[in-house]
Amino acid sequence: MQSSRRSFIKSTSSLIAGFTFIPVLKPLVKYNRQVISQGVKPKVHIFSKHLQWLNYDEMSKLAKQIGFDGIDLTVRPKGHVLPERVKEDLPIAVNTIRNNGLLVDRITTSVTDPDDQLTHDILHTASNLGISEYRMGWYDYEDGISIQENILNISEKLNKFASLNEKLGLRATYQNHTGTMVGGPVWDVGLILNGVNPSYVGSRYDIRHATVEGGQSWSVGLKFLSDRIYSFDIKDFIWKKVEGQWKPFNVPLGEGMVDFDSFFQLVKELNIQGDFTIHMEYPIGGAEHGVSKLTDSPEVVISAMKHDLHVLKSCISSL
Repeated sequence: MQSSRRSFIKSTSSLIAGFTFIPVLKPLVKYNRQVISQGVKPKVHIFSKHLQWLNYDEMSKLAKQIGFDGIDLTVRPKGHVLPERVKEDLPIAVNTIRNNGLLVDRITTSVTDPDDQLTHDILHTASNLGISEYRMGWYDYEDGISIQENILNISEKLNKFASLNEKLGLRATYQNHTGTMVGGPVWDVGLILNGVNPSYVGSRYDIRHATVEGGQSWSVGLKFLSDRIYSFDIKDFIWKKVEGQWKPFNVPLGEGMVDFDSFFQLVKELNIQGDFTIHMEYPIGGAEHGVSKLTDSPEVVISAMKHDLHVLKSCISSL
């Protein structure tokens, strides 16, 4: 028995010595939320990816007519505004949208490098136009180093973004996303945000992706990130078997597997305050892919937008 016990202790000690631990995490620091007046509901934006078959003026007039509060403008490759033309085109897009009575206080980008010149061009231009929030691009886990090292490296980059955002009066959001990239498990979003100034870098929470990856445990991830969530991306899905493999397929809001009743109830209980951006990634004439020319009638796309907006506003009414 003594010999067996010594062998167990020796083997366990060797295992522990060879394992790299993440430093003990302090609770995520809550950012200073603005006080929301009683009765004021979150704003609903349309993701401009689905309106890239229209120009700035046509897009904003249609979004206004349907009933959206604002436009989450794509400023990325193949977006409404190309990064290399951000200085010229973003002011035109923003002024056009605002002149048509819509908000444009957020943009969606692909920026991941705080030292890149295009990153600085995009963020400085956005700041000068009074835009307050931008969604970042995603990070992949780098092979050859541990998950822990990846998290620390990315957190270091986010600290640089926080410093830049502080100077420009911006805040960045990182979206959780289905797959093996950073943000797939949801928990890792909390880990990369740990130690980063919460006033300038936070989470863009996506309940669709969280449900795909977390199944019935999505609520735990939402609670974990709740104090760092700035805003939400909204969409729905079902599981479908294709050639013997189960895959998630996007569907209109309320027709899929996302438990919106439980989600919005928990958002209310946790007092998470943030605006919503509707994404329509299901088949609607190519608008789901951001095409410049629809393969179906515009009426199909408009009908889908009206449907999803109605469903989301019905959910928001419970907040």
